Amino acid sequence: LRNLRDTDNGPILLHVITEKGHGYQPAEKAGDKYHAVAKFNVVTGEQKKGPAGPPSYTSVFSRELTRRAATDNKIAAITAAMPSGTGLDAFAKAYPDRFFDVGIAEQHAVTFAAGMATEGLRPFCAIYSTFLQRAYDQVMHDVVLQKLPVRFAIDRAGLVGADGATHAGSFDIAYLGCLPGMTIMAPSDEVELLHMTATAVEFDDGPIALRYPRGNGLGLDLPAQGQVLEIGRGRIIREMRAQSGAEKGGIAILSLGPRLAECLKAADMLTAQGLPPTVADARFAKPLDTALIENLARNHAVLITIEEGSEGGFSSLVCHHLARTGLLDSVRFRPMTLPDRFIDHNTQNAQYDEAGLSAPHIVAPARNAPGVNIAGQLG
Repeated sequence: LRNLRDTDNGPILLHVITEKGHGYQPAEKAGDKYHAVAKFNVVTGEQKKGPAGPPSYTSVFSRELTRRAATDNKIAAITAAMPSGTGLDAFAKAYPDRFFDVGIAEQHAVTFAAGMATEGLRPFCAIYSTFLQRAYDQVMHDVVLQKLPVRFAIDRAGLVGADGATHAGSFDIAYLGCLPGMTIMAPSDEVELLHMTATAVEFDDGPIALRYPRGNGLGLDLPAQGQVLEIGRGRIIREMRAQSGAEKGGIAILSLGPRLAECLKAADMLTAQGLPPTVADARFAKPLDTALIENLARNHAVLITIEEGSEGGFSSLVCHHLARTGLLDSVRFRPMTLPDRFIDHNTQNAQYDEAGLSAPHIVAPARNAPGVNIAGQLG
């Protein structure tokens, strides 16, 4: 490096060959682990993990995809150097001839999946949200423009705790939602992820994405298999009418993705204040369930959208629809998204608090955090 600094011989290419985990045998032997670790035994390399909890979203996706592949030999799985991180290591063991790890080459992974789709296969391209950004040109030109049925399994969607801003999947709803013909699903829990994985398998009408978070589910009982959902159809989780005398029935909360559990907690808090809201699960960011959105807007004084994504995502799509239909003139619409900055707290709970996406902040925003003072909106 000193020689390069001091030379006057013009441009020089320095080619450095590295070895992952060099000098530490456990890391050398682990092809896709030890990039980031919790506390671990230095001698053995064993990581100290917390007590077992509900299955992770990643493992639920992996289970359903592997199960479906047993009866559908058109299913193939592609990842970019993250087989265990995306849960595809189980798929690889069961169907090695249909699993492809292309290395750290997300652009190639997407184009490779597009090629498979042109031949009638059902490729699942499993890439973290923050890494799929690297392949945006390929998503646009090689998949979406040609309306090819590539399935994007977008892991680590939303906040990711100690992995920080580099791995937080904040932008995929926004950068995929603007693409014509893209279908985007976001499960509110692990059962919904099971259903959405099954839905993606059977969807051959164009590109489809399912975005799901890092970490464990809610501990719900999983059915033996997922059921195919109707595309673009959300659901009412709790329907109530306010008793405060507010016009049009009070408050509606429309959630996209796993913040639904926090929305229900917020609903309980509001109910205790005499403001019981309607709570709905959008399920799809695109295509929108326009009938659901219009129903909520027409029958409530306040409509709030909640999403674990950046500005310019789901709430923007909802706002555009309300504006086009004229309903934005008659409902107090308030979006809650991740703030327009990067969040660096070490834990997901602290990140949710800063973002204003935990239950107390949904009811009444914390200082310097985005939020909606619902009681204030109803006067």
